[in-house]
Amino acid sequence: MTASVTESWARIETWLARHAPRAFAALEPPAEAAAVAAAEEAVGQPFPESLRQSLLRHNGSGHQALVPPFWMLLDARNIVDSRQRRMRIYGDEPADREDGDPESEYGPWWHAEWIPFAADGAGDYLVVDQRRHGRRGRIGDADHETGCSFAPSPVWASLPALLDATATALETGEPMEGYRRVAVDETELEWEDA
Repeated sequence: MTASVTESWARIETWLARHAPRAFAALEPPAEAAAVAAAEEAVGQPFPESLRQSLLRHNGSGHQALVPPFWMLLDARNIVDSRQRRMRIYGDEPADREDGDPESEYGPWWHAEWIPFAADGAGDYLVVDQRRHGRRGRIGDADHETGCSFAPSPVWASLPALLDATATALETGEPMEGYRRVAVDETELEWEDA
């Protein structure tokens, strides 16, 4: 059973505070509820409840790659900015256009019903797929060159699953999707090939 967003964040915070205090200190404070509501209005759709809960716990992870191997959680403002940037590039395509099978392992380059929540700093995003289909809420890797892919692993089934898997990888030291956590000089968190 997947832990809740709140439970996973508590586990992540506990591990970081003990083993990577700089990474713990880099976590942003909670977002204001009004800032989350303004971000939802700016993107034109409500955030999934799990994303809302995560932002209300920590409004991003700062410049710390919290999710392996290099994903930094975005704050509410950067969610809006990132989505708007992708929408400008995407063009004037209709928001409801169909891009193949929405339950496929591969998606289009971008879709209006995706909400970016993590970035790698090189133009790629993790997105929550909000299209109305059987796997709604799954996590996709929106690569700026090749388009979006949706891994079949249960880790990527939802934001709660991703945060739960991250917490477990931190606690156990076991690899997550081929990456193992490393506390550098016992102060910072990094992920390396397992």
